[in-house]
Amino acid sequence: MLPFDTVIAAREAIASRKISAVELTRSVLERIEKLDERVKAFNSVYPELALEQARAVDEGKRSGPLAGVPIAIKDNLCTTWGTTTCSSRMLKNFHSPYDATVVQKLEAAGAVFVGKTNMDEFAMGSSTENSAFHTTRNPWDLERVPGGSSGGSAAALAAGMCCASVGSDTGGSIRQPAALCGVAGMKPTYGRVSRYGLVAFASSLDQIGPFTWDAADMAVMMNVIAGHDPRDSTSVNEPVADHAATLDKPLEGLRVGIAREFKLADGMDPAVEKAVDEAIAIYRKLGAQVVDVTLPHTDYGIAAYYVIAPCEASSNLARYDGVHFGHRTAEPVKDIVELFSRSRAEGFGDEVKRRIMIGTYALSSGYYDAYYVRALKVKTLIKRDFDEAFKSCDLIACPTTPTPAFKVGEKAADPLAMYLCDVFTVTCNIAGVAGLSIPCGFTSDANPLPIGLQLLGPAFSEPRLLQAAAAYQRETDWHKRRPVLA
Repeated sequence: MLPFDTVIAAREAIASRKISAVELTRSVLERIEKLDERVKAFNSVYPELALEQARAVDEGKRSGPLAGVPIAIKDNLCTTWGTTTCSSRMLKNFHSPYDATVVQKLEAAGAVFVGKTNMDEFAMGSSTENSAFHTTRNPWDLERVPGGSSGGSAAALAAGMCCASVGSDTGGSIRQPAALCGVAGMKPTYGRVSRYGLVAFASSLDQIGPFTWDAADMAVMMNVIAGHDPRDSTSVNEPVADHAATLDKPLEGLRVGIAREFKLADGMDPAVEKAVDEAIAIYRKLGAQVVDVTLPHTDYGIAAYYVIAPCEASSNLARYDGVHFGHRTAEPVKDIVELFSRSRAEGFGDEVKRRIMIGTYALSSGYYDAYYVRALKVKTLIKRDFDEAFKSCDLIACPTTPTPAFKVGEKAADPLAMYLCDVFTVTCNIAGVAGLSIPCGFTSDANPLPIGLQLLGPAFSEPRLLQAAAAYQRETDWHKRRPVLA
């Protein structure tokens, strides 16, 4: 692994001159060159940019809480450097004229950008197999998926090819790959982090968040990227608390909710259930009160999500027509309709086409009320379920995923089986609340695979979630384990 592979360790080592920012950056770039041919976490790597930013740190021209820390960015965040492809042929050669707000904040904090990571095309998927370029592999077992859609960001961190990374989460796209790759990932409250410069998938559900090894690093990242942005109309103008201020506080009196509906979910792997139960036992030992809560409309979460998200995707992706944005067919066409049709057929992959068609159908005349409006009503009911549950508890603990990482290709031909991977994560986005995943164990196979614990909290409860995560990590060492990559 890297000589200093966490945000805080890297930052302190650079500040104390144990290592220079350039030396650390070179170590990261060398590791990417050696390993990424097999892991395939990156779509693009920018050595010259990274070394230039690192030199500026060493020369005292750049400073901040992330000074010299190598960071990887999901390839749906706009940057003025390099391309922003969303892992799609449609945007293969797109160069953004501006930086996303999150990218601007990271740069102002002194971060070093090593590259942009692979993802499911336009963030539609749960395995990073839907990329137009390549399939990212799980560093714990290269025959398995890293999760999705932010699988490249999770795999890059797990493989030691950065000290932290950034992804987006529409229905679990940060938390699910974090769980499968054995790292921590947070989906902040909707509106807590600016979406300006994030290429939209489903605008009412998308949220940007970080991947790190532990809660302390997560607090540093959240302190940098959280906050109001007038350029994002959904950004909430609420003060941002110091996410690190309460990390060391004890958990006495904390109420941890256990939702019956999550316990009864179909397809739960026994190893996942055992690891999560043991994690909850640790919270009891730490003084937390474990209480039962109910989220009665959970069973409708997947169905509602896969109506709302495709409907919004159908609208958001209408701009990619070969004229306004994106790939244009080189084939001769007889009219504008054929130009649109050929360009979109060539530019979009199968999963994106599937969701556009589902969304367009659900929004069409005669079906709008039956599907989209009904799904929005379910969204309201799910939000009310969480509001009611949080009257009885401070956070809810459950598995992040029903199973550990599955093999590449195992579910690619069965979209429904793939969608069910998100059964524990989609309701967090539907309700707009905060959630994170932290490692809580491994399977007992010959090649042990990571298991994730998900913690869900009310809107703007990120500091409390990080406090609970930090307390758990002081009692365990799951977050200190690293995959071995020769």
